[in-house]
Amino acid sequence: MRKIQVDALVVGGGIAGMQASLDLADQGYQVVLVEKEPSIGGKMIALSKVFPTLDCCSCITTPKMSAVAHHPNIQLLTYHEVQAISRNGSGFTAEVTKKPRYVIEADCTGCRQCEYACPITLPNPFDLDYGATKTVRVPFSTAVPQYAVLDMENCILCGKCAKACPVDCIDFTQEPETFVVETTAVVLATGFDTTSRLAKKEYGAAENHNVISAMFMERLLAPTGPYGRVIRPGDGKEPDSIAYIQCAGSRDATLGVEYCSRVCCMYAIKQAMLIAGSLPLADITIYYMDIRTFGKGYEQFYQNAKTMGIQFVKGKVASIKQDENQNPVLRVELIDEGSQVVERTHDLAVLSVGMLPHYNPEAIFKVSPGDDGFVDIPHTNSYPCLTEQAGIFVAGTSAGPMDIVDSIVMSGSAAAEAAAYIEGTRVSPSPEEKSEDVYA
Repeated sequence: MRKIQVDALVVGGGIAGMQASLDLADQGYQVVLVEKEPSIGGKMIALSKVFPTLDCCSCITTPKMSAVAHHPNIQLLTYHEVQAISRNGSGFTAEVTKKPRYVIEADCTGCRQCEYACPITLPNPFDLDYGATKTVRVPFSTAVPQYAVLDMENCILCGKCAKACPVDCIDFTQEPETFVVETTAVVLATGFDTTSRLAKKEYGAAENHNVISAMFMERLLAPTGPYGRVIRPGDGKEPDSIAYIQCAGSRDATLGVEYCSRVCCMYAIKQAMLIAGSLPLADITIYYMDIRTFGKGYEQFYQNAKTMGIQFVKGKVASIKQDENQNPVLRVELIDEGSQVVERTHDLAVLSVGMLPHYNPEAIFKVSPGDDGFVDIPHTNSYPCLTEQAGIFVAGTSAGPMDIVDSIVMSGSAAAEAAAYIEGTRVSPSPEEKSEDVYA
């Protein structure tokens, strides 16, 4: 079995995993970055802009992706998954499986001729299944690496992609390959998922296509989005009235998500400001229980939104139904008006969904989740990146809800802790003893 020996294994290729990898690699450590998707970039590459600066997400993320791919100390393994890991003296032995792309990566040029020739059209997962893509495709325009991947489950084996490929790199016979990575330290940067827009049945998103998630609104606002503008997915019309429903996937015991996801208020305000720029005549209302602007410049960002004509209504949306024109009709308790219950009609309703842990590392990495499902941190205030397992560190939203800035800062901390651990193992024979010293 093929074996790779490195100083650090980083699991997850989002902004946190990329930053941790670069910080370690810049210090001279050899790093393997494992990402289960065909491209690195994570959730951030699919967003429109960041708050509070409104800088382009792609303009920030794409250079990071390129830096990771071209760094001499980083081995980038996309479309790979860690299947098992065990302690090996002062380090770890990880079993990694390479999933078949059905494309010879060394030969693929990313020309997309196979994609253009493919006759099968599928919902595009990058656009949350609203856009369209082909059975064989480069995942998205700025994907790194620029290799095609073939969805064999939906392939009809017509061979048109193979005929169109100018370098003959389509290989229908590929099988999964397993190999071993020996490493001293592990950094978990497995990211987050969002609560489903269908989670609260009271909001009727299953029946009304004009009740969408905030993540889909990000794709509508992004320059690489499926439609190129903000429209109602139900009928393609431009909305004149848009409602944001806050805490639609957080602070809700009925969903099992009792915590605040921290970013929902800020991304709703950001999106509202961007919509006000693209649809200046649209009325935008944000229904909220509390506005939480905790970061530097965030409160001023909120105040700026008020001056743009965005309405903030303190109220709890109990349910959403639709009228004969597919318009969402919100039943709202207006808290500042004596808890009066009213019904308000909008053209489009956006659910500010919350954050959920993307991955439970307990079975493979022997790292326990906390009560909220995110990775448990035994000493949050003193060592926010150290897990209960010596040599395994956590970065970004694997540890809990946080914004992009905090994810990057935490990734730097995780890289520093991992570097210190690597150096410590070179003089200390026992990782258990090192763990006891750190927690003392």
